[in-house]
Amino acid sequence: MQGFIHSTESLGTVDGPGIRFVIFMQGCPLRCKYCHNPDSWNINGGKAYQSDEIFEIAMKYKNYFMKNGGITLTGGEPLLQMDFCIELLKKFKAAGVHTAVDTSGFMFDIKRNESVEKHLELIKYTDLFLLDIKHISSLKHKELTGVPNDNTLAFAKFLSEHNKAMWVRYVLVPNLTDSEEDLKELRKFLDNLKTVEKVEVLPYHTMGVPKYKKLGIDYPLANVTAPSKAQVEFAKKILTR
Repeated sequence: MQGFIHSTESLGTVDGPGIRFVIFMQGCPLRCKYCHNPDSWNINGGKAYQSDEIFEIAMKYKNYFMKNGGITLTGGEPLLQMDFCIELLKKFKAAGVHTAVDTSGFMFDIKRNESVEKHLELIKYTDLFLLDIKHISSLKHKELTGVPNDNTLAFAKFLSEHNKAMWVRYVLVPNLTDSEEDLKELRKFLDNLKTVEKVEVLPYHTMGVPKYKKLGIDYPLANVTAPSKAQVEFAKKILTR
């Protein structure tokens, strides 16, 4: 099966446990204002690979990641290419590799049987989900990403109900995602999930700005600065207690 891939990282250390081979899938339906990979939005912008090809490339690094690491599919939004991801994850699981998927959960639609069935197949071959919850308020989530958060929150509950381990990732953006009220609401939601192993607070940064200039796209948060250490610690105190 063919999939479109933006890039790979052979010795990743921030996308799941241990050292990991990270596969950045091409294509994303969200338009997060703080996105640092706008070049990954267009699904046709990446390089086409057969699943066997990318599997063989990754396995060249197995001596580095097999002990306590593994592979991570990220993006973009990897589950935009669901069938390719399932096929690839199945190959890695058969080879005894720990698998992780970094996703916004947007592709999960509880109202569509086909979507639920695909995700039931997906979780068979995925050891860990890195779930990006952009905002607990659906209205603010839509303002921030272009879409509401219904699917994301439903997917979090789905993972919990099916006993799938997850790390929740939350990007802290001053004046957008850092209010005490919203942080406490998110914590309240997480408290009702039974399989959250970790919450990662990721400070907003502007490292993606040059990509916007290169692509001729206006950067939405041009006047927003990175959060202070105190702001990050405040968010962590609430979300990671």
